[in-house]
Amino acid sequence: MTVKTVGLDLAKDVFQVYGISATGRRVFNTKIKRATLLDFFEALPPCVVGLEACGSAHHWGRQLSRLGHDVRLMPAAYVKPYVKRGNTDAADAEAICEAMRRPTMRFVELKSENQQAILALHRTRDLVVRQRTQLANMIRGLLREFCHVIPTGIEAVIAFAKRHLEGDRPEMPDLANGILGTVCYQFIGVHERIEGYSKMIEQHAMLDANARRLMRMPGVEPISASAILATIGDAKQFRTGRDFAAWLGLTPLNKSSGGKEKLGRITKKGDRYIRKLLIVGMTSRALMGKKHPERIDIWSAKILAEKPFRLATVAMANKAARIIWAMLTKREDYRQPVA
Repeated sequence: MTVKTVGLDLAKDVFQVYGISATGRRVFNTKIKRATLLDFFEALPPCVVGLEACGSAHHWGRQLSRLGHDVRLMPAAYVKPYVKRGNTDAADAEAICEAMRRPTMRFVELKSENQQAILALHRTRDLVVRQRTQLANMIRGLLREFCHVIPTGIEAVIAFAKRHLEGDRPEMPDLANGILGTVCYQFIGVHERIEGYSKMIEQHAMLDANARRLMRMPGVEPISASAILATIGDAKQFRTGRDFAAWLGLTPLNKSSGGKEKLGRITKKGDRYIRKLLIVGMTSRALMGKKHPERIDIWSAKILAEKPFRLATVAMANKAARIIWAMLTKREDYRQPVA
């Protein structure tokens, strides 16, 4: 009996493989060690292999694709409803096989090694940014205990930390000043690492034609352009720009029933990192538009005037996502809207 569809449940060392024929009959459901996994699939005729989009899934997807198999990755949340009973590897592999055969299933695009390498740089930078925020809050908290207040903004903390390390210390006990100096030293080191990671991302973005094209759009910086391309590539896995915006969680949550349409807040599904970058970029653009109305397009100026500020920036990010999809799929440059 020939195997046509295989569900592969990934793990650290022992993988579960579930195979069925063209009629849906089970052919095998077995465990395989990591060392023999590729040998097992090399012996199989070309078939459709389904995996959950989790850690190492893109690596194994590329390996199996080189062997001639049609690899399809699915979000784990979409596979879960097909688990019949229990939480076993065998049940998960069977659920993957079942979910993959659904005609309405949504699949994840395989990432290249270069895309994953750039995303590793982004994740590392994002981690260090959060560490810098923690250290900045620690510095503010220590100072406030002795009634010293730093102005709002990360730049004020950077300036204070540099002054403290140069010897300009506030009136505090020597022990507290010593602890504060240690935190300031760590804070400056983390800040310099962030600048180094940012320069690396910018250099990679300038080498990519699509990234340079996206950076011509107002509100899209090198970090945003690099993250978008490393995550979605040419964006052709999305049918429309709205699909891309919905994948980012920038579309309203639909709670319609009984013929009554009710739209709520944005869904906040999908890639949280890109959503944050787009909203931050559009917030910067909106602040610039308030100071210099002549530099912003008519649609953005109108929505900023009619809607609350945060709602307007999210709407601008939603529209930006649709424009980005059109620029990537059609390979066209950004065109400033005319009045």
